[in-house]
Amino acid sequence: MSGKNRQPQGHKNTQSPAQGRAGAYFAQLHDLLQNARASDDAGAAMALETAMAEIGRAIECHCRAGGRLFLIGNGGSAAIASHMAIDFTNAGGYSALCLNDGAALTCMGNDYGYEAVFARQIAAHGREGDMLIAISSSGASENILRAAAMAKERKMTVITLSGFDAGNPLRRLGWRNLYLECSRYGQVEVGHLALLHAILDLLIEERT
Repeated sequence: MSGKNRQPQGHKNTQSPAQGRAGAYFAQLHDLLQNARASDDAGAAMALETAMAEIGRAIECHCRAGGRLFLIGNGGSAAIASHMAIDFTNAGGYSALCLNDGAALTCMGNDYGYEAVFARQIAAHGREGDMLIAISSSGASENILRAAAMAKERKMTVITLSGFDAGNPLRRLGWRNLYLECSRYGQVEVGHLALLHAILDLLIEERT
């Protein structure tokens, strides 16, 4: 063993403060997902595993019957929507679209206000048999709320993912609602991505 690889006498293999903080952060993410809440369209609590399984079956049934899966979100949630749209399409074989095209957003925002950028697209493209996955860390973004309301008006099946305040209005708009009790954007966003990936990955596992 070369001298440069030897540990000095008396050295203890202990965690650095950064490693300790990182470990605590990962533990918080674990706990956040373990304690994720689910509810139905009447606001009644559901077992998370039951809700996720029902969402998966709905996606399978709707898309196999010719329906489409639309995803929306702002900022980091928009990135999640885009990520999952391609994964549902490429890995899952579902017709999935993210409504964050730059020209569409700037046109609708300029003509009707940013609060209408998703609702106008849902009104134009959504139909009965389609699904909407609405993602919002706060559950209070006006453009997401309007889109969810429009999707219900169009008789689409709405799934919501939210965080922050347990009383946020988005939790009342979905057929199934997934909620993370956390006020940190990063952790809520990572949690939402994990929940959606789990729904897709479990669907794929069922086929094999």
